[in-house]
Amino acid sequence: MEKTLSQWIIFGIGFLAQGLFSARILVQWIMSERKKKVVSPTIFWVLSLLASYLFFIYGWLRDDFAIMFGQVISYYIYMWNLKIKGVWSISKDGQLEGSKGNIWWKGPLLTILLITPVVGIGYVLSDTAAFKQQFFQNSNIPLWLVIYGSLGQVIFTLRFVYQFFYSRKRNESYLPAGFWIISLIGSAVIVSYAIIRRDPVLALGQATGFISYSRNLMILHKQKKKEKEAES
Repeated sequence: MEKTLSQWIIFGIGFLAQGLFSARILVQWIMSERKKKVVSPTIFWVLSLLASYLFFIYGWLRDDFAIMFGQVISYYIYMWNLKIKGVWSISKDGQLEGSKGNIWWKGPLLTILLITPVVGIGYVLSDTAAFKQQFFQNSNIPLWLVIYGSLGQVIFTLRFVYQFFYSRKRNESYLPAGFWIISLIGSAVIVSYAIIRRDPVLALGQATGFISYSRNLMILHKQKKKEKEAES
């Protein structure tokens, strides 16, 4: 009974994280439809950060290195996008301030956000033998499946790496076409991994993104077409 209860709690954390991931895409999609151009709203990054934090914990509790590995890089890119959008800045006394100078979140919470992934990865790597046994020699997850799942997470994470460099070059938070194309490819791999792994959290969370990814590409195409027509 206790094992079943703990499993439901773990899945609950995972479904909540995926719900937030889906919510960010839905909100971004609706806002883009209204403005008739692809936008990168602040709420998208706030929800991304919160969802990524919970999903990292889910992967940790599920002994799923592929999930943990996939969250680490994008997690900090979410924080960078919030900073570049002027949502927060770090004051001299280490507190997190809002764009108007008011204290938004205090230093301790920022510290927790920054170090949780580092502590999590450090913890699982602290005992090399146990790490190999738990994540790569786990009878429930064959090594080839861990590698395949990690590949999907890497591809999916690369979309935010691409977005980071693209936005940094423009000095603004932006979601380019490449971001949505990589999203489609990575999502397809992760859904197939989730089906093999029999993970309803991963499967449901990723499957809901296909429509919005495709729709954003269509909006971008129309947006660029109008821009070219305006220039001519």
